[in-house]
Formats: sequence, C-alpha cells, structure tokens
Amino acid sequence: MASDNLILTAEIARKKLQRMAFEIIENNIGENEIILAGIKDSGLIIANIIKAFLQDVFKGKISVIEIDIDKKDPKKISLSGSKNFDDVVVIVTDDVANSGRTLLYALKPFMEFYPKKIQVLVLVERSHKEFPVAPDYVGMSVATATDEKIIVETNGTEILGAKLV
Repeated sequence: MASDNLILTAEIARKKLQRMAFEIIENNIGENEIILAGIKDSGLIIANIIKAFLQDVFKGKISVIEIDIDKKDPKKISLSGSKNFDDVVVIVTDDVANSGRTLLYALKPFMEFYPKKIQVLVLVERSHKEFPVAPDYVGMSVATATDEKIIVETNGTEILGAKLV
C-alpha cells in the first residue's frame, strides 16, 4: 500500500483487530454463540479475521455471515444463509463508519428476531454521524473534513491498511 496519506498499516490494523477480539470476549463472557455479520467485501474480511482471533479463546460457537446491501436501494438487504438470530450475540462488522447509514440498514434484518445483543465493530470511525449508530468496538477514530474519505485497502482475505483521501 502506498504511503501517501497512510493512517493505518497492515501490522497496526491487525493489532487493532486483535485488541477488538479480546474486547468482544470480555464483553460477552458466558455467551454460547456469537455471529459475526460482515458487510459485503471489507466488513466480511474483518469478520473472518476477528473469527480467527476468537477461535482460540472463545468457548462458544462462532459463525460468520455476509450482509449484502444494495447501495442504490439500501432497503434491499440480503444475508448469506438463513438462520434464527433469537437469543444470540450478533456483531455487525464494517471497515469504516462514516455517516452511520450503512450500519443502520445492516441492522434491519436482525430486527425480525430477538437477538440477545447486537453490537457493531468498525476498523475506522469518522466523526460525521448523521444516523444514531455508535460502534461498540472501534479500531481507530479519525477526525476528518467532510470532503475527505477513508479507504481501507484489502487483498483477498487481508487488510493492507487504510488511507485518507
């Protein structure tokens, strides 16, 4: 990843994800099941990385599902596979929290059930909330101008880093 405007290296991103995995364990002691619901692409990569960190320590069942949100019509949301989300912990994962809109829509499919908890994890949080979604787990908070963007770059199953553009 080019170093122009780099705010997060692959190594630091990995350490932040590992720290957040430990926070998940601390906040979910005694739970039997955690479902990591990754928003398509980067959020799903993050969910799988978190699962790998959790597997060695968390005693319950850990599942990963994908949330696919149609950007042109965000009311159209699909989940990979059907599942009953009653009485489980659901953690929605994404790369960057901008306005909160995507995260808010991502919560919708779980509202048809009675999950024990719904939590949100993001690698990078910006301070431009328009919707009332506050992540429970944040790798890094960045104050940005409204016209700036944060891009998390990936390669296959890895996070390469994040940059401000």
